[in-house]
Amino acid sequence: MFSRLIEDCGAACESVNPNMLASPFWRGRFVSVIVPTGFANPAYSNLLPALRAAEGRIRRFVENGGRLLVFGAGGSREDAYDWLPFPVTYSFAYGPRAVRFAGESTFNSLFSGYDLDAVECDGSFPSHGGETLAATPGGEALLVGKPLGDGMILVTSIHEYPSREFLKKFSCGDRETLF
Repeated sequence: MFSRLIEDCGAACESVNPNMLASPFWRGRFVSVIVPTGFANPAYSNLLPALRAAEGRIRRFVENGGRLLVFGAGGSREDAYDWLPFPVTYSFAYGPRAVRFAGESTFNSLFSGYDLDAVECDGSFPSHGGETLAATPGGEALLVGKPLGDGMILVTSIHEYPSREFLKKFSCGDRETLF
């Protein structure tokens, strides 16, 4: 369903399985990579070992202008984001949260159309080396951003599909339209 949503936004979409991602022979020509919710929960996915194995390739992809959107790990693993090129600590706790975006930016459109007083989230990021772009009124980080080289990384525990407007900008737009 997520692939169809991206294609409906005007972007080409290809599912990449964990074995392809970790393969040294994979040379995808992509603008963005989206890591789905539950990637670190072995009951749903075997993606985490492949992400760890592809850590260097992921870093180079972003440094060379790629965009990486990573959703919630979906489990109680605090080390679920140790493959990212900056520190991110995750605390799993599924449930609705009020979401407040920091300032006026493209990220306000990330989840437009949702009741921002009750957005389903699967946790928060108690510590990280990025910029908090959205948080609860109590300060729990729910969306973290980090520019890296010519690209950018977004990490979110918001459990909803992003808006069509955001996906189109993220997958097809200029870098300046995001940060």
